Order: sequence, then structure tokens, then C-alpha cells
Amino acid sequence: MKKLLIPLVIIGVLIFVLGSWYVNTNNSLVDMKGQATKQWANVESSYQRRGDLIGNLVKTVQGAADFERGTLKDVIEARSKATSTTIDANNLTPEKLAAFQQAQSGLSSALSRLLVTVERYPDLKANKNFLELQSQLEGTENRINVERNRFNDLAGDYNIAIEKIPTNFIANIAGFDALALFSSDPGSENAPDVEFDFN
Repeated sequence: MKKLLIPLVIIGVLIFVLGSWYVNTNNSLVDMKGQATKQWANVESSYQRRGDLIGNLVKTVQGAADFERGTLKDVIEARSKATSTTIDANNLTPEKLAAFQQAQSGLSSALSRLLVTVERYPDLKANKNFLELQSQLEGTENRINVERNRFNDLAGDYNIAIEKIPTNFIANIAGFDALALFSSDPGSENAPDVEFDFN
């Protein structure tokens, strides 16, 4: 009787140890993915803040200067595209992240053109409201960069964890997929050309 009990106890202990390891590892991966997903919400919040500020910037500029309508139209259209492109935080694929980044880059480019165009209007540049909005936009761009970097840190740690042995066995069984990371736009590794045209 005792001889029969020993293998059962060993099997029971082994099942308990493996089960505990599975649960702990699974919970750790859930926590890591949850932290990355929460950080993604912070990224989206920063982009939303920028989208909200742009409306005020456009109204201020529109009310204070009669400048190129094409530039203003580009900003409005880019803002519309950027705010309509969203990603489910639980499904961050490289393709969806690239589409999201493309829409946000279009908005950044349109804003840059707007701010360059505004340089030709001394009255607007001296306008307190415009200066405040410009400062807010600069701060928002910095926040966006910080939040994206934090997301990449958390998502990167999670991606590394699901690839390590033996955690990768549990990740495969439980369906933990890698999260896409932000990357720079093509050509951003090159320094921009700065030209001053005084003609």
C-alpha cells in the first residue's frame, strides 16, 4: 500500500509544482501585457491631446491671419485622418501600427508646414494666444515621444519575456502574441535640410 502511495504523491507534487509555475508565469505575462496595453492608452491620450489642441490652433491662426488656405486645409484633413485611425490595444500588429504612425506623421508634417507658414505673419507670431498654443503643441509632441518610448520599453520587455525558454511554452499555449513597437519613419535617420529663402 505504501509503495503505491509514493508514486501518487510524487506525481501529485509534480503536478502541483508545474501547475503553480504555469499559473505564476501566465499571471506575470498577463501583467506585462496589461502594463503595455495601459501605456498604449497613454500614447493614444497624448495624440488625442494634440488633436484637441490643433482645433484651437487653427481657429486662432484663422482668426488672426489671412494666410494660405491650402496649408490650413491640409492641417484640418490630416487631423481628421489622424483622429479616425485607431488601434485596438489588444491587437497591436506591425501593419496596424504602421497605418497609425502614417496618419500621425501626416498630421505632424501638416503642423510643421502650418508653423512655417505662420512665420511670415509678425502680428500672429506676437499674439499671446498663438504663442501659448504653439508652446502647448511643442510640449504635446514631447509628451507623445515620452509615452511612445515608455510603450516601447514595456512592450519590448513583454516581447522578450514571451520568447525566453521556458516561458515561451506557456506563451504559446496561452496565446500570448508579440506586440508591435513604434519605429521611426523612413528617412528620419537623415538630418533634415534647413534652407532659409530670403527672396
